[in-house]
Amino acid sequence: MLYTSINSSLAYLENLVHFNEFDAPDDLFIVAIEIKNANETIYELPDAAYPENWKAPGNMANKVIGDRWMSENKFVAFKVRSAVNPSEYNFLINPVFPGFRDIVIVQSVEPLSIDSRLLK
Repeated sequence: MLYTSINSSLAYLENLVHFNEFDAPDDLFIVAIEIKNANETIYELPDAAYPENWKAPGNMANKVIGDRWMSENKFVAFKVRSAVNPSEYNFLINPVFPGFRDIVIVQSVEPLSIDSRLLK
């Protein structure tokens, strides 16, 4: 599963919650992608389908849903709310989806420096 976000600032934030000043990677990149036929190839999880306490780190119910999606292999991506900022969305991308390389297109790759003020 490839974890992506609706915009670069959310992707940045989603990564920062996992870093501290001692284990932050030296090199980060923002990769912009396009998903062709998004209306047909992306599944959006309805709010009512989120597991109880879905925002809690390590909630195994989230993993069960993700594992099921991967094994069903019906969609190239799944649109889910961010636990860090629930008003925005992450996209979980299935790299083994048939035709993945024709559907998910890399538009750009740009280096991103971590602003030290964000690591405490």
